[in-house]
Amino acid sequence: MQVIREKEYVEPQLVRAGKQLVRFGWEQALSCLFPVVIFAYLAITQVISLPWLPRYDWLLLICLLMQWWMVRSGLETRDELKVITLFHLIGLALEIFKVHMGSWSYPEEGYAKVFDVPLYSGFMYASVASYLCQAWRRLHVDLVNWPPLILVVPLAAAIYLNFFTHHYWIDIRWWLSALVIIVFWRSWVKYEVNGTGYRMPIALSFVLIGFFIWIAENIATYFGAWEYPNQTEAWSLVHLGKVSSWLLLVIVSFLIVATLKQVKQKIH
Repeated sequence: MQVIREKEYVEPQLVRAGKQLVRFGWEQALSCLFPVVIFAYLAITQVISLPWLPRYDWLLLICLLMQWWMVRSGLETRDELKVITLFHLIGLALEIFKVHMGSWSYPEEGYAKVFDVPLYSGFMYASVASYLCQAWRRLHVDLVNWPPLILVVPLAAAIYLNFFTHHYWIDIRWWLSALVIIVFWRSWVKYEVNGTGYRMPIALSFVLIGFFIWIAENIATYFGAWEYPNQTEAWSLVHLGKVSSWLLLVIVSFLIVATLKQVKQKIH
C-alpha cells in the first residue's frame, strides 16, 4: 500500500510538470511568431522565385505587412512597436558597418538596399525585440535585484560599441561578459506559467536566448538570409564562437527592453 501511495503522489507531479512545460513551450512559440514568419519566408523564397521584385525586396514587404498585422491585431502594442523600431535602426546600423568591414555579405540583388545592406535585415534584429516584448507580457516577467541604470546603460552602450571598435582596437567581449556576470550576479528574472511562478538567474537566460539565436542563425544562413565568407562556396555551420556575439547582442536587447519597461513603470 505504501508503494501505491508513493506512485499516486509522484504521477500527478510529473503530469503537472509536463503540462507546464508544454504550456511554457506554447507561450514561447507564440512569442516567436515574428521570427518564425521571417524564417518561413526565407525558406519559401529560397525555393520559389517570386515575380516582379528581387527576393530581398519581397522579404522587406513581408516583414512590413507582418509588423502592420501584429499591431493591427493587438498582438503588439504601439509602445512595443516603438521599441521594435529602435531595434531595427540599431540592427541596420550594425549591418551596414559589418558588411562594409567584410564580416558577412548580402550577395543577391535588391532595390531596397542601403550600402549593400537590404532593409529587411533590420527586421531580423527587430524580431528579437518582438520576442522579448511578447514573452515579457505573456509570461508576466518581473525583475528581481535589477542593477541601477547608472550601471546598466553604460554597460549596454559598451557592449554595442565593441561590435564596431574591435575592428580597430582590441576585442573586449570577454571582459564585458565577465562584467555582465558581476553586475547581474544577484539578479533574477521571475515569470509565470499557468499562474505558477518560477525564477531563473538573468545571466542564464542570456546564455539560453543567445544559444537559440545561434541555432536560428544557422537556419537563416542556410536559407540565404546573409552569407559569411566561409559560406561563399557552400553552406557550412556557423562557428560556435558566434554564440558569444549573439549572447552580447541579446544582453544589449534585454537591457534596452528592461530599462524601457522600468522607466515606463516609474512614469505610471
